[in-house]
Amino acid sequence: MADDDPLGARVGRASTRGAQLAFDDLGVPLEEASFVVVDLETTGGRPAPNSIADIGAVRVRGGETLGEFATLVDPGEPIPAFITALTGITTAMALSAPRIGEVLPSFMEFLGPGPDTVLVAHNAAFDVGHLRAACAGLGMAWPKVRVLDTVKLARRVFTRDEAPNVKLSTLARVCRATVSPTHRALDDARATVDVLHAMLARLGPLGVTHLEDLASAADPVPARRRGKAHLAEGLPHSPGVYRFIGPAGDVLYVGTSANVHRRVRQYFTAAETRRRIAEMVDLAVRVEAKPTATVLEAGVLELRDIARLDPPYNRRSRRPDRLPWLVLTEEAHPRLSITRAVLLDRVADALGPFPSQAQARKAARLVADDCRLRTCTARLPAIPRARVRACHLCELGRCSAPCVDAEGARRAPQEAAAILAGACDGLWKRQTARLAALAELERFEQAGAQRDRLGAVLAAQRRKERLLPLLLSREIVAARREGSGWQIAAIRYGRLAGTARAQAHPLCAAEALLAVAEAVGRPRLVGGAAHPEETELLASWLWSRDTRLIAVSGEVPVALPRRSAARFRVPGPQCGGEAACQADGGT
Repeated sequence: MADDDPLGARVGRASTRGAQLAFDDLGVPLEEASFVVVDLETTGGRPAPNSIADIGAVRVRGGETLGEFATLVDPGEPIPAFITALTGITTAMALSAPRIGEVLPSFMEFLGPGPDTVLVAHNAAFDVGHLRAACAGLGMAWPKVRVLDTVKLARRVFTRDEAPNVKLSTLARVCRATVSPTHRALDDARATVDVLHAMLARLGPLGVTHLEDLASAADPVPARRRGKAHLAEGLPHSPGVYRFIGPAGDVLYVGTSANVHRRVRQYFTAAETRRRIAEMVDLAVRVEAKPTATVLEAGVLELRDIARLDPPYNRRSRRPDRLPWLVLTEEAHPRLSITRAVLLDRVADALGPFPSQAQARKAARLVADDCRLRTCTARLPAIPRARVRACHLCELGRCSAPCVDAEGARRAPQEAAAILAGACDGLWKRQTARLAALAELERFEQAGAQRDRLGAVLAAQRRKERLLPLLLSREIVAARREGSGWQIAAIRYGRLAGTARAQAHPLCAAEALLAVAEAVGRPRLVGGAAHPEETELLASWLWSRDTRLIAVSGEVPVALPRRSAARFRVPGPQCGGEAACQADGGT
């Protein structure tokens, strides 16, 4: 999708190329927005570096004209006769005009792209296409600016009875424009300004008051939903958590944003495209908000609210309170067990947390098969009973059979314990060799199952390596650069104890934060202080490039192990050989 899609085509989504502003970044009232209305006359061909023959533009704000830009352009070739007949621009006129290399930098300066600027054109794809081609020919980057197409907007504003078509001449007549289009760039841009103002005047009573609301005009939402935009009034223009409240006073949905007011407004525009959330907005009767010092604190409070309130329209509210781990049982001949209660003192010897029970089962199957660990649930004596026969798994080579050979089976739980503790090198080599063998035999379905089991083990190990330093730390204090200031956080046993902001001297602000931060005692169980999702959110913040550690008091270093599972990348679905399977393996 092109970066200059018309208004409303990509509302609420960041550009995939980073060259276009999404409307969730634009919280600008229409009277404060700068509309640069542009029109071009060209040589009649496809967009090319020298296809522009005439540029006209008008900058308006709040209904007033702030400036105009107009010039002919020498395309470096004769003007076609049909273009001369349409526009009146002759080759002689163009020869005395500057080339596009002289004109375009001045036009870009006039455009002045910014968060409150919208480039407006009638049939914007045509004009912007030629401008982009000219920029490309000169080696100039296309600016970060939003585009509004008055053709598409007019189709929503006017009925067929009012305007049988959306030609500029027709709309200028319907809107009683003060300037008539003449197929000269400046005149047509002036006429487009009058058409734009007439359409905005019609949209104002319908609640279109901000740039975000124009998306609703280009892709309408039900009037009842748009009419609820007043629910955003009075909400903070700062980080925080917001809650949509239903008719019975129950919490329907919990969300978070760096700008609560702006984000909540988007729920009543075309920026919101999710069907279930639209249903939720229709049910809501009010919106509550709690401002926070930082975005990090808002994200943590959102997770806690979802866990505590179980709002029906939050998908994450259906996740279990505790996530599964893989441990060895405490008995004479251990086996693997999936549990949601792991002692904090034993967390280093457990593998997890897994996102689901199914993923934990995949990992357990691989570790048991790889180590030939018993999978039967019978409680075996330390010394095998006389005349006991091993089951079929022993004959298949998938069990070390402690029921008949206690001494020979002692190695299996030791190898399994090493894998749970993080020693994955041997498992990686053996499993990738199995994958290569299965691929060679074209047993791709079986290879896929084995690949998924390996992925479950390595993903859980990587997650544990990131969370373990936080889970075992009495206190971590860190600061992250945010604009001209700092965002400071205190983390205790994987739980956010408090946050603060500082414009300067983060150390002083950190000392003040610790004096008021929440006291968190060492929990008995993993997740006793905070849900693993909260700890993982804190870990992501802590491991970001701009975060700096101020103080650490913990049982393990805040660092990845030297032989981390992060060295390995699980082969993809198209793995077709040993080389492909082992391409990113560690040594």
